[in-house]
Amino acid sequence: MEKLYLEQNWDKTFQKSEKVTHGKVTFHNRYGVELAADMYVPKDAAGKLPAVAVCGPFGAVKEQCAGLYAQTLSERGLLTIAFDPSFTGESGGFPRNVASPDINTEDFSAAVDFLSCREDVDADKIGILGICGWGGMALNAAAMDTRIKATVASTMYDMSRVNANGYFDSENSAEARREKKEALNAQRTRDYASGSYLRAGGVVDPLPADAPFFVKDYFDYYKTKRGYHVRSLNSNLGWNATSSLSFMNMPILTYANEIESAVLLVHGEKAHSRYFSEDAFKKLQGDNKELLIIPGAVHTDLYDGGGKDAIPFDKIEAFFKTYLK
Repeated sequence: MEKLYLEQNWDKTFQKSEKVTHGKVTFHNRYGVELAADMYVPKDAAGKLPAVAVCGPFGAVKEQCAGLYAQTLSERGLLTIAFDPSFTGESGGFPRNVASPDINTEDFSAAVDFLSCREDVDADKIGILGICGWGGMALNAAAMDTRIKATVASTMYDMSRVNANGYFDSENSAEARREKKEALNAQRTRDYASGSYLRAGGVVDPLPADAPFFVKDYFDYYKTKRGYHVRSLNSNLGWNATSSLSFMNMPILTYANEIESAVLLVHGEKAHSRYFSEDAFKKLQGDNKELLIIPGAVHTDLYDGGGKDAIPFDKIEAFFKTYLK
């Protein structure tokens, strides 16, 4: 396994809680990638605890909102980890800054492996929570991994759908897909010849005056002190552009109807991506599935509350404690 270099100083975008014990941990997935995580344990906890693994958003790191979710849920009695996915942040894997629907889904199951083998965790009471792009990965993992008993997807993005069809399905045609694949494959050739990878995604900087609201929303979160982090791809370089190719042909929600775990989908009423959660909810089956729309909230309000306490932590806590009992 490669050696990871983990920052021991508190470098999160949120304040440290005195109600939990925090520490760095590592675990590996079945592709041989060593993953880094922040673990949060309720102070004075005893016995085996229910546990939740948290990841996301796409292009973010555990020092941002994933850590906020994990720490807050730990304050409420759960053992939690917030982890960096493969190729990202403090986690290992080469080349850097790439994404894979397969490997990143595996990352969630690897987190379940790790938690299941801890003496302070009840292996029958493990849940996962994915934010934004990792909300879709969480549903994909839940469709495969029967050890997952409860799944929360907050302000979910279906990364396979948006890469294949564009935002709001605006590129959902054979011609548009062909054009996109042609461009990305041509870029692969240029990348190989140059020995480097073209970056895509991230946040446009400087921000155009006529940028759509959701672009301004991301800029406000990732490029200001509110959510900026030096290791976040969204705050800096962006992803390997050709990573989009694997998502185009691998729809991650194909088997969402087979998810047995309880599922809570949370989305903002005014989020541009709301249709992802609404359409995903239509695929789910069983009476242990719920869609919660937060009135007035935009996409990044569910990253850190947006100064409005928009994240429904009471509901999320109650959901996990109901289905991880």
